[in-house]
Amino acid sequence: MIIGRQKEQAILQRLFSSNRAEFLAVYGRRRIGKTFLIHEFFKDKGVYFEVIGRSKSRKNDQLKSFYKEFRGLFPEEAQKKVLEDWSDAFDLLTNAIVKIDPSRKCIIFLDELPWLASPRSGFLSALDYVWNRHLSRLPNVLLIVCGSSAGWMIKKVINDKGGLHGRLSCSIRLLPFSLGEAEKFLIDQGVHIKRKQLIELYMAVGGIAKYLMNVPLAKSSAQIINEMCFSSQGALFAEFHKLYESLFEHSEKHIMIVRALAKKRRGMFQEELLQETNIAQGGGAVDILNELEQSGFIMSIPSFGKQVKEHKFRLMDEYSLFYLMWIEEIKSSVIRDFDKEYWNKMRNKPVWYSWAGYVFENICLKHSGKIKEHLGISGITTKESHWQYFSGKESDEQGAEIDLVIDRADDCINLCEIKFCEDIFEIDRNYAKVLERKKVVFQKVTGTRKTIFLTMITPYGVKENEHYIGLVNQQMTMDALF
Repeated sequence: MIIGRQKEQAILQRLFSSNRAEFLAVYGRRRIGKTFLIHEFFKDKGVYFEVIGRSKSRKNDQLKSFYKEFRGLFPEEAQKKVLEDWSDAFDLLTNAIVKIDPSRKCIIFLDELPWLASPRSGFLSALDYVWNRHLSRLPNVLLIVCGSSAGWMIKKVINDKGGLHGRLSCSIRLLPFSLGEAEKFLIDQGVHIKRKQLIELYMAVGGIAKYLMNVPLAKSSAQIINEMCFSSQGALFAEFHKLYESLFEHSEKHIMIVRALAKKRRGMFQEELLQETNIAQGGGAVDILNELEQSGFIMSIPSFGKQVKEHKFRLMDEYSLFYLMWIEEIKSSVIRDFDKEYWNKMRNKPVWYSWAGYVFENICLKHSGKIKEHLGISGITTKESHWQYFSGKESDEQGAEIDLVIDRADDCINLCEIKFCEDIFEIDRNYAKVLERKKVVFQKVTGTRKTIFLTMITPYGVKENEHYIGLVNQQMTMDALF
């Protein structure tokens, strides 16, 4: 059963129902469920032909895999034993497709395209020719290409300036599961944990389908994380480097960017980030940042009222941050099987709460659409951003920071204060002064004339005491994020 992916399924259904040839590109990081989505959606629809590229395989080996799949689907057409090149392979496929009843849809799924289209393989030029010359003229054909290397897919297919330019019907960028989708996915696997614990698990592994498939039954989030991340046999203990190496060519620079951002939780400007990592300014650096952002590892976070060049890059991938902060520094100890209850013990330390607060803020940023839905402003055009102000050394005025600013087209602004806590949050006199000051400083520094609503986001809600009333306009619990 396909969990979630409602928008993506709607696109697939539209293309399947089309009365003309369609060409779709799907991209997203490894282990996110791209192949599963396409295969499960189309496996019992029409004529389904699937070929999966193999990492670091020679062209001849890839062609053998192609022919094996072809022979299984079209045994009566499989007369050739050796394919010379990709033009030969696509000719064979085209000749078989034209004999299919035009009323039957023919889905051609070329998975892990970057591996199929290795340098000097001639794959892309052959695909370009067969699509433009033959397949695009067959109204029952749906061609789907898929790849985990977002940068490669965007450059070579989606934004291609050659023969594939303008040929795509549309593209799908598949993202990790949201909290709500992750919950449904785990329930479908028989894993039942409370939402607070699910959020704690999400903080460590994110919404990556393959990671969630490794979640054991009948255990707490702390036990699950301990087993998956702090055991030498754990599914995520040694995943970090394999992940980046499988996605990016020359992944060392991508990892350098991620490491730098892991140390600066509030993000870094592009120039600052490149200086920190000693990566030269230029097209190559921009490509690296774009690849990381398109793959969902980092995000360009706007600052309220600032121009695009003043956006900050921020590490948003939960597993990458978790690995760099918690796993990497104790890897040698884990190999020696030093402490099977390590994560349970760390969970009660101040450093844990600091990390959890930051990651929960990131999760809220990712789920800003759900927050808007809860506030009843889904239909209003908005801009989401972060805001931070540092007062000068000679100024008596204190600085201020707003976790999430929702700037609305209806002349209002929601200032969202995000707190991760173990119970119902209670505003005391001192914290009420902090919140009031934030609101005043924001109005003064930005000069906004819009109506401001102070909004609290916490796991279990905020107690409506004397400090809450008259200060906080709205609140929401973690349920809103689901």
